[in-house]
Formats: sequence, C-alpha cells, structure tokens
Amino acid sequence: METPFPPFEPNGPDDSARGPRLREIPLRLVFPNLITILAICAGLTGIRLAFENRYELAVAMVLLAAFLDGIDGRVARLMKATSKFGAQMDSLADIVNFGVAPALVVYVFALDQARSLGWIAALIYAIAAGLRLARFNVMAERENKASWQSEYFVGVPAPAGAMLVLLPVYLGFLGLATDRTFAYISAVYTVCIAFLLISRLPVWSGKSEGNRLRRDLVLPMMLGVVLYVALLMSYTWEVMVFTVAAYLVSLPFGARKWRRKYGTLTIEEPGVGDDDIGRHI
Repeated sequence: METPFPPFEPNGPDDSARGPRLREIPLRLVFPNLITILAICAGLTGIRLAFENRYELAVAMVLLAAFLDGIDGRVARLMKATSKFGAQMDSLADIVNFGVAPALVVYVFALDQARSLGWIAALIYAIAAGLRLARFNVMAERENKASWQSEYFVGVPAPAGAMLVLLPVYLGFLGLATDRTFAYISAVYTVCIAFLLISRLPVWSGKSEGNRLRRDLVLPMMLGVVLYVALLMSYTWEVMVFTVAAYLVSLPFGARKWRRKYGTLTIEEPGVGDDDIGRHI
C-alpha cells in the first residue's frame, strides 16, 4: 500500500528521473512559428472557401499562405530565432500550402468537370509537390553543399509551383469559359506543372551572393516594384496571368545559362536523386 507522504530523502529530492524542467522561451523564438501556423490556417481556409464557391477569396488565401510560408524562414534568420522545431513546422506547412491547398482549389474550380482525370491530375500535382519538398530538405541537410546550390534550384520550387498551377483559376476569373474542354486542358497543364516540380531542370534562384545591382539601377528597380504592386492591386488577375507567363518564359533562359556554365541541360549530380532516396529511407 502506498503511503500518503513522500519518502524521506536526506540528500534532497532526486531529479534525475524527471523530464526537462520547463523554462521560459523568448518571444522572438515563438514569432516565426506563429507565422507558420497562420500560413497553415490561411491554406486550409482557402480550401474551405473553394468548397463554398468563394473562389476569389480562396485563391487570395492560398497566395497569402504561400507568401507567409515563404517569409517565416527569413524572419527566423533575421531574428536569430531558427530552431529544429521551427524547421519541422515549416516542412509540414509546405505540403499543405504548396501542395494540397492549390490542388484542391484548382480541382473544385475547373478540374472537377474532367471527372476522374481531373482528380488524378490534382493528385499528381499534390504528390509532386511533396516529392519536391522532400528533395529540397534532403539537399539542405547536406554537410558539403555544391557551389551551384546558392544560385540554382533543382526543378521549379514549390512556392512558384503553387502560383503556376492556379493559372486556370486566374483565366476563369477573367471570363474564360470553364467548360469541360477547359477542364481537360487544365488537367494537362496541372500535370505539366507537376513534372516541372520534380524535374532536374536548373531554375535560377536569384540568391547568389555574387549578384549585385548597379547603383544607377536601384531607383528604377524600386519604382518598378511599386508599379507592379499597384497594378497587382488594380488588375489582380491580369497581372497574375502575366506573372505566370513571364515565369514560364524565363525557365529556358535559366537552363541556357546553366548549360553555358556547366555543359548539361539538366542538373545531373550524385546525391540529388536515387542515391539520396536510398540513403534516407
């Protein structure tokens, strides 16, 4: 029978068997995780709005989720608040915001009329986004990173994929008839974007430390950004269609730049694909 009083310990209580004591956590460590959680909420809300046929708000929420998910890591680095917990949270949020949410919004808006083919296209995109994110995480964990990783992505990054795959929705907002033919074309387009995600196409990232902007171009660039944002606020869907087209057109130029520098059309490096999959399962 257990006694109601704790046993006498002459040397004080033994804390060795207890778990780690709770400690206070600085708010700067919590703030980036809050951004990640808000991004997940935005992505899931976008799915709900799509099923309620409130498509413009649904797309806005998905794009907001992609934006928040894209800045949480940068905010963490700026605030010196990076952590393993935050990295895991960000990885789990990415598959929702860049894979599941865009796929479901496109399916409800356009692919549904293609029946099973539309659903298969949405599935392929969501799975491709997951595979793309898994490959990115594996490459980011390397101890010895290749020099080109600071300048190129392997395949279209998942945030850009989320923006690209919503093109049928943008076109529908501009008055294009969303009939069954449009649904089949959208399904083919969705699968093409999925293959761009998992491809080994070299995509220029713009993150190279060697990239410098001439001083006389700083003010014109800032004015260009202001003009883009102003047009985006006034002609949202026209600007989004233009942005998608410009991004797709830029892909061959990035690949040509890679070929001139490295002599191949795709990134063929040990450890990017099969070897990494076998080593990390």
